[in-house]
Amino acid sequence: MHWVVACCLCLGVLPIFVTSSLDFGYHNTQLLEAYLKNINAAYPDITYLHSIGKSVEGKDLWVIIVGRNPKTHIVGIPEFKYVANMHGNEAVGRELMLHLVDYLVTNYKSDPVISDLINKTRIHIMPSMNPDGFESSASTCESLTGRYNKNNYDLNRNFPDAFQRNLAPIQPETKAVMDWLQTETFVLSANFHGGAMVASYPYDNANSSTNRISPDNDVFIYLAKLYANTHATMYKGTVCSTDSFPNGITNGFQWYPVQGGMQDYNYIYSQCMEITLEVSCCKYPDASTIQGHWNDNKAAMIEYMKQVHIGIKGQVFDITGKPVQNAIVEIVNRQHICPYLTNQHGEYYLLLLPGNYSLNVTVPGTSILKNIYIPQSQKFSAMQYNFTVSVPVNSTASSVNTMCPRASTQSPFAPDPEDGGIALNAGLLPFLLSTVIMLLLTNQ
Repeated sequence: MHWVVACCLCLGVLPIFVTSSLDFGYHNTQLLEAYLKNINAAYPDITYLHSIGKSVEGKDLWVIIVGRNPKTHIVGIPEFKYVANMHGNEAVGRELMLHLVDYLVTNYKSDPVISDLINKTRIHIMPSMNPDGFESSASTCESLTGRYNKNNYDLNRNFPDAFQRNLAPIQPETKAVMDWLQTETFVLSANFHGGAMVASYPYDNANSSTNRISPDNDVFIYLAKLYANTHATMYKGTVCSTDSFPNGITNGFQWYPVQGGMQDYNYIYSQCMEITLEVSCCKYPDASTIQGHWNDNKAAMIEYMKQVHIGIKGQVFDITGKPVQNAIVEIVNRQHICPYLTNQHGEYYLLLLPGNYSLNVTVPGTSILKNIYIPQSQKFSAMQYNFTVSVPVNSTASSVNTMCPRASTQSPFAPDPEDGGIALNAGLLPFLLSTVIMLLLTNQ
């Protein structure tokens, strides 16, 4: 297939081929782009292809969306994403994404599970966050060539960090992802890496107050174990010669601290629970291994996507029946560093395991405290529960979202050169203030 596509591209012609022709090999930027465009052309009703930005060298950062309504968010339909190849030399995930897209679209309407998943989920797949790095990589197990972007920055050390000042300049690829996170209400995600065989979960960085444990530690352990146990070998924990991971999972910070990682950024600043999946002992293994990696990961990737439907979801309305944006929706004793807020449709999504919880909904002037039992999710849908507050509220409940900026071109806690090093404390003050206000309202 490669030579046919290459010839077509040289002639300026978009090659047309059936999706079953996707081979188990590596696909460079031209081949990847051509394949995604042909998938979109072949399945326009359930796919939407768009670029979220450009790499340093100007390559498109392609995302293909698979869903019943791929172009638009539908209230009640959760947003899920997979991102691969942010380290350009860690190449297996890039190919897994292409084969996953192929598997989803070719099994729609013939496989009832895949059909339900596509009908009730909006799935975003980004095969390569670092195309420049991939193009400069070599097929070796340990080489770092191609790991970084063209400006020689590690993209998984380039995001704003809640625990340490990250002074690295935000790179175009990082900025594109940060902006993308603002355009969608992502609920669950995973990013793919290579060089080990393990499912790693937040936090990747920490301070003395968090002690590396996130408020959703139980859910993260569940998600990591689910992927590892469904994977052909990851659950063993000793697949690679240097691996020693009980049950094939690890807390990120316990493994090794990562400042400016994408996983923590998603979770803290974008309300999207994300884990990191290391899926190959060799960073860039021989192409002959790709089919085996696909077979090992296929079931786990599908099963992990289904978990976007656990827990509880719903909307917050004011007394006039209008959806309330930026209402705080949190679980008592599970408060996040940045409060979880409703989107422009008044929606909230909370991934939770079955059990009894106290939900606290806060808007200016009032709050609601509701004890709820959350059952096991069924039929690709989380439990649905809507809240109505007893006061009229502007469409935007408050400016609390500005306390945790999600699209800043630098770390929200990065120091001003003239502030004498107090920016970190200043960045925490709004959050502490909002927490006190929420507690006071709850106790009224």
